[in-house]
Amino acid sequence: MNIPPEVQQLIALAREMRHHAYAPYSGYAVGAAVLTDDGRFFGGCNVENASYGLSVCAERTAVFRAVAEGARAIVAAAVVTPDGGTPCGACRQVLAEFAANLSECPVWIATPDHLVGVYTLAELLPHAFRLPR
Repeated sequence: MNIPPEVQQLIALAREMRHHAYAPYSGYAVGAAVLTDDGRFFGGCNVENASYGLSVCAERTAVFRAVAEGARAIVAAAVVTPDGGTPCGACRQVLAEFAANLSECPVWIATPDHLVGVYTLAELLPHAFRLPR
């Protein structure tokens, strides 16, 4: 698969972010990165808490960092997990909230060692809840 340089950079950032994960309870370290429509990259990692409901996923951390820096439109994302897992439902919904276009927003899935695949957000969340803007 021919992977464009910006996607390689996106996946590399997600892999790097995975090293910052705080996952003492599950042991499931996740890194994520998003690319915004203005060409900026934002990374995030999962951060667990003894009160599990207070934990936050890597994908949401990356999106929230982007939003905190003024970004509002995500055009691609990458997620790196130990086993190639895809984003949870909550993360899919958050990604959908900020995706410029669900059908054209790829989510690259990888492990620490290899690329697993790519899906659009529309494929991952076929009936997304979106309010008109």
